[in-house]
Amino acid sequence: MEEESDNRKINNSFLRDHNYATEADIISTVEFNSTGELLATGDKGGRVVVFQREQESKNQPQRRGEYNVYSTFQSHEPEFDYLKSLEIEEKINKIRWLPQQNAAYFLLSTNDKTVKLWKISERDKRPEGYNLKDDDGRIRDPATITSLRVPVLRPMDLMVEATPRRVFSNGHTYHINSISVNSDYETYMSTDDLRINLWHLEITNRSFNIVDIKPANMEELTEVITAAEFHPHQCNTFVYSSSKGSIRLCDMRAAALCDNHSKFFEEPEDPSNRSFFSEIISSISDVKFSHSGRYLMTRDYLTVKVWDLNMESKPLETYQVHDYLRSKLCSLYENDCIFDKFECVWNGSDSMIMTGSYNNFFRMFDRNTKRDVTLEASRENSKPRAVLKPRKVCVGGKRRKDEISVDSLDFSKKILHTTWHPSENIIAVAATNNLYIFQDKVN
Repeated sequence: MEEESDNRKINNSFLRDHNYATEADIISTVEFNSTGELLATGDKGGRVVVFQREQESKNQPQRRGEYNVYSTFQSHEPEFDYLKSLEIEEKINKIRWLPQQNAAYFLLSTNDKTVKLWKISERDKRPEGYNLKDDDGRIRDPATITSLRVPVLRPMDLMVEATPRRVFSNGHTYHINSISVNSDYETYMSTDDLRINLWHLEITNRSFNIVDIKPANMEELTEVITAAEFHPHQCNTFVYSSSKGSIRLCDMRAAALCDNHSKFFEEPEDPSNRSFFSEIISSISDVKFSHSGRYLMTRDYLTVKVWDLNMESKPLETYQVHDYLRSKLCSLYENDCIFDKFECVWNGSDSMIMTGSYNNFFRMFDRNTKRDVTLEASRENSKPRAVLKPRKVCVGGKRRKDEISVDSLDFSKKILHTTWHPSENIIAVAATNNLYIFQDKVN
């Protein structure tokens, strides 16, 4: 990943028509499955769109890597909580894939209150020759049935069906902000502002509360839970982050209620940087275990930090995402952008990390060479197979030809949601209502 000539190439981008884009079209989550063959997006309208990667064909070997729409379904509908007179949005907050066990695919999707388990399966045969029904599906009169037929399976056009298998509801008083599937593949957890619940994938009518930080008197509330994730290999370990910038590692073997953490990660604030906004910008918006399980990555408003699980005192690495916004915090507070929740992701080998920024910029950091690059996901430079040029933001002084001034950044265009293919250099970036898929240039 060279600064001078970055060789990421646009593979293809799934663009919805700008003229017809509504609030419901804004992508709210994006997630590869464990093989990278499928990519799911959820949007504010409660829809899930699943893309499937094209298989390589002998006569067109370069076609490998195209992602095309595989299945689209309505996962959540708007609801109304009559007890609290509250509307419950249909917006999909998170999607998590379950590891594939058979020919079908399973994913969990959640809005603010309800988690659903969906099965996505293919059908290319249909049974014909029923005894009790005629070919149109009407029930036949038993008196007219004089002989027995053996039903046969006939080929039909491929159909992809999405069916809800489980609905996990009534588990949360507050809004669900994250879900995480355990490495035992039998349980998962759902997290809201004050509590974390553990569910069994087969049991929908009860869950176990494993973290509860709600104070007896709500006026004493000082922090909320912002995200939580299970360890990739140890099914007893999970972490959760808070709005105060701390991360707690918990062990479910220690106690049924993990209110007492095993490890506590927090970086003390530099007094010279103290300001009115310090508390807001230190809130952690995302936390992710590395694939190896050795490291943690956290994203706050201005930085990405990498923590070693064996060192609680300070982060191993700190990367400045958009330090040039430090002087703009006042206006970002006024337009509410300071509360944006950016996500962060690891690549398959844990050597690089990626996170989003404003103006449809996203940042990549190479942990080995300490190089970083800013790239832009926008329609203007998204011609298929185009090579992305690194972007630079200048702060004050003279602006070079290819630089963009910090004052001309568009804060309405933000990249909050990104995901990285588990084994290849393919990334998916959600920019408002557009999904961009980029891959490394293949020589």
